[in-house]
Amino acid sequence: MLRKFLTNGQARSPLPNPLDETTSHSTRLQTAAAKSLVIPQAGEGANESLREFHIKPLLRNLLFVLLLLGIASGLGYLATRYSVQRDITHNASNSLEPASVEVLRQLGGPVNITVYATEQDARLGDIRKIIRNFMSLYQRYKPDIKLIFIDPEQEPEKTRAARVQLNGEMVVEYAGRSEHLTQLNEPILTGALLRLAHSRDQTVMYLDGHGERKLDGIANHDLGEPFGAKLKQNGFRIGSLNLALAQEVPSNVGVLVITQPQVDLMPGEMDKLLRYVERGGNLLWLVDAEPLHGLERLAEKLDLLLPPGTVIDPAASGMNAPATWSLGAVYPPHAITRNFNLITAFPSARPLSWNENPDWQHSVLVEVAARGWVSRNAPGAMPRFDKQHDTPGPAIIAVALQRNINDREQRIVVVGNGAFLANSFAGNGGNVDLGVNMVNWLAGEEHLITLQPRAAKDSNLTLGKTQLTAIGIGFLFGLPLLLAGGGIYIWWKRRRA
Repeated sequence: MLRKFLTNGQARSPLPNPLDETTSHSTRLQTAAAKSLVIPQAGEGANESLREFHIKPLLRNLLFVLLLLGIASGLGYLATRYSVQRDITHNASNSLEPASVEVLRQLGGPVNITVYATEQDARLGDIRKIIRNFMSLYQRYKPDIKLIFIDPEQEPEKTRAARVQLNGEMVVEYAGRSEHLTQLNEPILTGALLRLAHSRDQTVMYLDGHGERKLDGIANHDLGEPFGAKLKQNGFRIGSLNLALAQEVPSNVGVLVITQPQVDLMPGEMDKLLRYVERGGNLLWLVDAEPLHGLERLAEKLDLLLPPGTVIDPAASGMNAPATWSLGAVYPPHAITRNFNLITAFPSARPLSWNENPDWQHSVLVEVAARGWVSRNAPGAMPRFDKQHDTPGPAIIAVALQRNINDREQRIVVVGNGAFLANSFAGNGGNVDLGVNMVNWLAGEEHLITLQPRAAKDSNLTLGKTQLTAIGIGFLFGLPLLLAGGGIYIWWKRRRA
């Protein structure tokens, strides 16, 4: 059977050997054991990576904190050394007007301000805080402004010695002079500083007795408001001069103002006026397009030519102003017009010209009507240029004269218009500013020539009844419905998701 099986010739699979299975199973166990030995090594590397993962962000955070502290410290140091501020309010309520800043720059020495105020005021509350906050605007530009508070109740002797009568009254001191203030705002304080900055007391007198415009009058044709009031605010004393009563023009007159007389001056009055000019007196002459009534001798003395006619400026019609108005916009360089860029208006101005005289130095202040002309005839509602009688522009309507006489400099300003400073027209553009600059220059106070503080813009918002109703309905119904609609839409989107 065995031989038969061997000789059968058919292939047979060998029977499995138990020893082989044992060997294979042992090999698998060794492989698994080897793998199990590698697992602890991989775990140690992961722990090391995990530690690095936690340590590196900690270092980064520490460096970030140190860098942040360094930047904050540097900014804090720069903030203590340098001050940068920007006022973004509509009315620039947290800044001073350029005129006030210029006045502060002109003050060479320290300013002492003593405030006699209690800790609390029955009407204003903490009045000291109000004053301190306001004065910080001035101290920003002039750090040597010293603010001192005195309680009138605790120190009544000092209060009486300073002649203080109201709670909150201030005493402003500069260059050995002082002034009391019972109200506090920018125009008042800046005006006080301007008055204290005057190098000497100045008197401005105006010629009176012939129907002239009064420098302290309140009529429409007078010059009292706001021009005369501004001169007083700036420290000038104003008075009238009647040459029929006065023996001579007083020697203490800083500036004499002459406006258009309505009746003739007597020869004796003109003699006194001409002697004032010969002595080197300073003069502001506002001459209208009317008869001179005796002032022809003054024009001859100054070598002035006053041709007849009225300046016609088409630019005024473009500004919806009468055609007989002349508008000044560009001014030749002079101390009076330094940094002056305001439009000025001159109703019914007359042209000026002069004969060249080596004794006088002439400087043009205002030139107008570059596209206009000087009309010899009375202009109508729609004036037209007459080639036969009219003179083409431009026309000079303001000039400054200077000369040295009696070891001093004499200054004279002639303007071919007096209405530009009248109460009816002085509020137009920069008329008052130009007039004040002229007086400052004539008085030898050109270092105080600056733009006057302007009135604050109206910051009130006025809404009509329809607008208020629309806003009320919007807040009462529109806004709640909008929020409710947004919430419903978000809920619907989440429900479908």
